[in-house]
Amino acid sequence: MPNPADPRPALTASPPRWWTPDRHADRRPALILRNRLLAAIRAWFAAGDFVEVEAACLQVSPGNEAHLSAFATEAVGASGARTPLYLHTSPEFACKKLLAAGETRLFSVARVFRNRERGPLHHPEFTMLEWYRAGAPYTALMADCIALIRQSAATAELRRFVFRGREADPYAEPERLTLAEAFDRFAGIDLLATVTRTGETDRDALARMVAGADLRVAPDDTWADLFSRVLVARIEPHLGIGRPTILCEYPVSEAALARPAPHDRRVAERFELYVCGVELANAFGELTDPEEQRRRFEIEMAEKVRVYGERYPIDEEFLAALATMPDASGIALGFDRLAMLACGAGRIEDVIWTPVAETLA
Repeated sequence: MPNPADPRPALTASPPRWWTPDRHADRRPALILRNRLLAAIRAWFAAGDFVEVEAACLQVSPGNEAHLSAFATEAVGASGARTPLYLHTSPEFACKKLLAAGETRLFSVARVFRNRERGPLHHPEFTMLEWYRAGAPYTALMADCIALIRQSAATAELRRFVFRGREADPYAEPERLTLAEAFDRFAGIDLLATVTRTGETDRDALARMVAGADLRVAPDDTWADLFSRVLVARIEPHLGIGRPTILCEYPVSEAALARPAPHDRRVAERFELYVCGVELANAFGELTDPEEQRRRFEIEMAEKVRVYGERYPIDEEFLAALATMPDASGIALGFDRLAMLACGAGRIEDVIWTPVAETLA
């Protein structure tokens, strides 16, 4: 019986922590496979004449996308002067500066940090694999993705990826689907009818279509809110089932760092890769117009102020680098998610060597 005179709280049963010997023994095979996958990926890039680079985690701006939340810190100089800094949410800005410096094929295995994110597919600190090809179309990255998925499956000695009852053959020819096709097929919505020739969006037109598809529409929903609701509820569950899916040609308003597609200025050179309903990668034909990039960043930060009441500074050196950066294509792939699929894990923390401790909000 508990001793009523003992001031210490009573112990309650809880799952074993990752560092207990029994729990570590259960997790270790997946973690060792993670190491093998990373070694195979590095070998693949080396064979393709890519240079591995390391991006500093501390940056003057963590990125300027409205719904990415960063961890803030500061640098303290010898005089005591304090300079705000952030842990990067992606190595993208640093990698593009290296393209401007003259690198032509580079990749980075980066530890990145995102606040407000935790769940089966999200972790506040995770590993992002990014790579860039100067002078290459963004379609080249589609081929890269499929090659890396197949190499990962071969390294894990798998014929199929399985996640939460969904399966995909990594060796099958991928499905390629535009956002317009996906919205029509899975929600009966004519997405591009709500986007003008210059990329502006018609919120009310999309709201009527979303309501007609029996999805909730709130008075304060923006066009982007409605777009995301349809994507999550009606489209993503169908992607990467049976075979990988390349979802491409996002509306320009949903691709802040990508250049418009030459055949249709309403859409951008952006694609995402899905396997077993899991988003693995996000790719762009990179925007290199610094003034247009600044305009888009300001729009994103205005939305961030509206939703979260905060904004991040713009990295002026990044905009300066864009002016001399060559045409390029780049992509970010969630390495932990790929490892999770290859290991047959149910949660991203199962393939992270030392997960961040849970905290109470």
